[in-house]
Amino acid sequence: MTDNGYNKRSGDEIPVQEAHALLQGSDGAVTVIDVRGAGSVLGHIKGALFIPSEELHSQRKRLPPEKDSTVLVYCASGRLSGPAAKALKDMGYQSARSIQGGFNAWQALGYEVVTDGDFTPAQLQRYSRNILLEEVGIEGQKKLVNGRVLIVGAGGLGCPAALYLAGAGVGTIGIADFDMVELSNLNRQVLHTSADVGRMKTESAHDAIRRLNPEVTVITYEERLAARTILDVIKDYDVVMDASDNIKTKLLLNDACHFAGKPYVFGGAVHFVGQVSVFDTATGGPCLRCLFPNSPERDTTPSCDEAGVIGVVPGLIGLIQATEVLKLILKIGKPMVGKFFYYSALDASFNTLMFEKNPNCPLCGEKPEIADLLSGDYVHQCAVQGA
Repeated sequence: MTDNGYNKRSGDEIPVQEAHALLQGSDGAVTVIDVRGAGSVLGHIKGALFIPSEELHSQRKRLPPEKDSTVLVYCASGRLSGPAAKALKDMGYQSARSIQGGFNAWQALGYEVVTDGDFTPAQLQRYSRNILLEEVGIEGQKKLVNGRVLIVGAGGLGCPAALYLAGAGVGTIGIADFDMVELSNLNRQVLHTSADVGRMKTESAHDAIRRLNPEVTVITYEERLAARTILDVIKDYDVVMDASDNIKTKLLLNDACHFAGKPYVFGGAVHFVGQVSVFDTATGGPCLRCLFPNSPERDTTPSCDEAGVIGVVPGLIGLIQATEVLKLILKIGKPMVGKFFYYSALDASFNTLMFEKNPNCPLCGEKPEIADLLSGDYVHQCAVQGA
């Protein structure tokens, strides 16, 4: 007898072979309940109801109305389903029994297992913690697998973002960077290792992403992004994430995303501070030029190479950007549109500036001055280096 009153020898359990035979001849008269929670996404017994063991009381309306119904309960091994069967008996279902050995025993004997037709068992296991989330589920995971994200810059911001987006299952990740890996990059650019010094960052990023998740398609761009060509690059992506380290590239991305109708996830980090925002003029939100109308004649903003950066700051900022990318693909939550997030590591402070469309914005305002990318105030070719 256990502390919760469950007794394996009292008839609370049914051998897996008997459970299989009972279900084969029941013609739907037997109710099967899967109480695993997380494990249910990996495959289940045909016709099972999914009710986590701790929710049996709160979801009692899903149970059969006839208390004399035969109810079979299973988990992975029988550890959770035994007490669950006891709980059902306490609720009046005297024929409730736990399948001995659980789903593991059922599967080991080769009995029929049902999985989602769009995912293999390995994929279901890989993404199970995503799928468990009510905001994601199977349908959300399909959105991620079909999602396409362009990351501009394979540096301190782009590296952590690419890893976590790949881990989440984003199906296609584009990486744009023309630079080579240097030893000084390795304090923050976690896609690259000492063995990658001298390689193109795009090559190193490609290999690291594929090591983590070989199902991800990685497309690399080693040329400098230019006003004449950038629209052709971004047209096939759902979201563009900025991981560059200079204002001219950021403005080029902002303007290109405006004309292409793509959401633009902005980020920056230097010293001990970082910033994040989402610009999405296609949904009526403001753009980067609503805050910074014009590119300075000379970019006076120091880069990480010039001013230094503590590696964890771009790591944190890049992951916040990745979170915004996932929200945009899944269409959940409230993306950071109209919000400018600022983080200071030395003060451990997080601040958010709220802002609206600027009617005088030269790009998305009431009387726009920038009619196309060739009339923008950036040079024809922007240097795309990761922060």
